[in-house]
Amino acid sequence: MSLATRPQARLRRRRRVRAKVRGTAERPRLSVFRSNRGIQAQLIDDLEGNTLAAVSWTEGDLRSLRPMEQARRAGEVLAERAKAAGVETCVFDRGGYRFHGKVRALAEGAREGGLRF
Repeated sequence: MSLATRPQARLRRRRRVRAKVRGTAERPRLSVFRSNRGIQAQLIDDLEGNTLAAVSWTEGDLRSLRPMEQARRAGEVLAERAKAAGVETCVFDRGGYRFHGKVRALAEGAREGGLRF
């Protein structure tokens, strides 16, 4: 049995993924944060340390949706903002979460919005 708590285990997975995933201006990193209440995502250029586009569940049109619909719509909104910023492709950083549920719905919404990864 491991002595790590669930948040500690997630952070270990997150560091393992981040060691391999790096975002650039042409192909930024799509970073996902999931909580019990909602989901947030941003496109990050790791070389410059800039956020190119972001979306949060607290925005007006997303707040009233159910969790899975909220995540899918957040992905679509992020893809629209990415296109406005001139980004068409990215690398996906699941943040130590399983590619499942809200994280997967956000990825599918971003793909439907036209973002490739």
